[in-house]
Amino acid sequence: MAVSARMDFKSRLRIWLPKLVLSPSLAMVLVFVYGFIAFSVYLSFTDSRLLPSYGWVGWENYSKLWRLSHWEISLANMGIFAALYIGSCTALGLGLAIFLDQKIRIEGVLRTIYLYPMALSFIVTGTAWKWFLDPGIGLENVMQTWGWETFGFDWIKNRNLAIYTVVLAAVWQTSGFVMAMFLAGLRGIDNEIIKAAQIDGASNWNLYRRIVIPQLRPAFLSAFVILGHLAIKTFDLVIALTGGGPGRATELPATFMYSYAFTRNQMGIGAASATIMLMTIAAIMIPYLYAELREKR
Repeated sequence: MAVSARMDFKSRLRIWLPKLVLSPSLAMVLVFVYGFIAFSVYLSFTDSRLLPSYGWVGWENYSKLWRLSHWEISLANMGIFAALYIGSCTALGLGLAIFLDQKIRIEGVLRTIYLYPMALSFIVTGTAWKWFLDPGIGLENVMQTWGWETFGFDWIKNRNLAIYTVVLAAVWQTSGFVMAMFLAGLRGIDNEIIKAAQIDGASNWNLYRRIVIPQLRPAFLSAFVILGHLAIKTFDLVIALTGGGPGRATELPATFMYSYAFTRNQMGIGAASATIMLMTIAAIMIPYLYAELREKR
């Protein structure tokens, strides 16, 4: 009887011990992540300004938000940035993955080089690219010092071109990660299918277009979700690289939210913009998670 009771206690301990160990982390996530998300959504319906307030104003903050030209500018910049960022990272990542999949000798070295930027924070990336692109100390200054006095590269100071400098920096940092995703997908394709197509006389172009790339659909979907999420919440890269300028040429929803919530003392409007960003990310993530769970079933 004592032996069976002891075994029962051990089995229960084995079941509950992992839950007890993880419960503090779970509680912190619930409070400091989901709790503050819910609090931010609540603030978007209040008259909060410098500090949180509990005066209920309904949809007034959202109405004000959509009448602000600054918000429209940030959304337009987001459209340009997201389209170029996602498209460029996907194309470059796929090209690099196909190149590395040719079983070249220095694949390990190249893979490390391509993945290295992802190990850096966006603050470091933004600062480094700011030094590189600044006409006074960067590429333009170096080329003119070497004798090419007519050389000019002032995109970071140009209102019409500054957003493309953010795209350049973001693509440089993330394309290696996308390459790793596609490379894993390529290595997972059955070689027998490829060999059969080659025996049938399929050219490399048709081989990749009709067989290889269609089988990378899960990798494409994952890349789109991850890149879309990163594009929507991009903040520190812009702050370090351009500060949202010149003017508002590189302002994105995340920098707009920070500006109104903590600089302009319009916390209600800032919370409303953050809620819209949250809903946009949810619109990307939920269908993806649903498709993944449905496929596993």
